[in-house]
Amino acid sequence: MPDTDATAISADLRAEIVETAVTSRASVRAFLPTAVPKETIARILEAASYAPSGSNMQPWKVRVVTGAVKDRLVEAVSAEHDAGRMQERDFKYYPTPFPEPYLTRRRATGWGLYGALKIEKGDKEAMHRQHGRNFLFFDAPVGLIFTIDNSLEMGSWLDYGTFLQNIMVMARGLGLATCPQAAWCSFHSTVKEVLEIPDDEIVVCGMALGHADTSEIVNDYRPVREPVDGFTQFLGFDG
Repeated sequence: MPDTDATAISADLRAEIVETAVTSRASVRAFLPTAVPKETIARILEAASYAPSGSNMQPWKVRVVTGAVKDRLVEAVSAEHDAGRMQERDFKYYPTPFPEPYLTRRRATGWGLYGALKIEKGDKEAMHRQHGRNFLFFDAPVGLIFTIDNSLEMGSWLDYGTFLQNIMVMARGLGLATCPQAAWCSFHSTVKEVLEIPDDEIVVCGMALGHADTSEIVNDYRPVREPVDGFTQFLGFDG
């Protein structure tokens, strides 16, 4: 097909749409109560299922909760959080101790978020309260809980990340917002009990889904991203 101006414009427009969906994705921490139709969620998940996976294993499993089921989950896990009864995770998410430069990035993000919320250093009560909003799905009308069979290996976990990203990007394309939440893993036993998840599945994370409440200042915060030349080596290029 000849490379006409119309084709070039179309390609640029497609690239802009995708780029906007990717770069406008953010971890939204305040949502409106506006309902999200089941059909919309199914559309997002169907598109996300085109994520690549080794040998097409498609290792993802999803529970989508809303209404009374979400309320039961929120109530049960919030009670455990408020009582300080965190559960040992089925997998280790973060290194111990944090090496650099990751420790500095983590601290900058944490204090940047708390700063936006005007939570001062040392205010453990306010920090606990803010952390607890994870278990309200930040008031989003829809929550998603993701699990994986405990027999699968690291490659399937890597594949899972592409699936999660597809969900978040597709949601942006439909004008919705998300917040991926590792926090749910710290109460995986309670999550599994409420949602009747089998013992041979591991809770990977949760995710809030809905319409962002743009009036909330917490949603204005954006962590700093490393420039491309900070994490990339271009090898074999001229100039």
